[in-house]
Amino acid sequence: MIELLVVVAVVGLLASITLGYLSDAKKKGDDSAIKSNLATIRSVGEIFYTDNASSYLPASGATFPLDSVPPCPVYNATGTNMLSKSKIIADAVAEAVKRGTGSSCYNSVNFWAVAIGLKLVANTSWCVDSTGAAKIVNTVPSAAINSSSFDCN
Repeated sequence: MIELLVVVAVVGLLASITLGYLSDAKKKGDDSAIKSNLATIRSVGEIFYTDNASSYLPASGATFPLDSVPPCPVYNATGTNMLSKSKIIADAVAEAVKRGTGSSCYNSVNFWAVAIGLKLVANTSWCVDSTGAAKIVNTVPSAAINSSSFDCN
């Protein structure tokens, strides 16, 4: 009976150690998915810019400000900015938002930026922008985008 209890205790200990590693692996997977989706936004954004007469807004577009709610727009076929008008970009933003811990977006005629909170390290964000930046910013998404130059801090 004592041997059985020892075996159960050892199995329980190994299971708890393994579950801790699995949790970190899931967070790493989510962070990788965020980075991949934001890379998609960067490449498709350049195509959008070329297709819309060197503008990140469609002809009837309106600026999507930093302080609007919700933080990032969702797909709308008649959208007024790149982040909502392009289904590929809107889907990539939505997937990144789903996997992250908060979001912040900006879109104007000449600039755009998207920041999504990462899970593995608290209070960090992955930020991409129209200047080609793709980097970790050591802050929450709402502070990851520079409000005067509209790029990643």
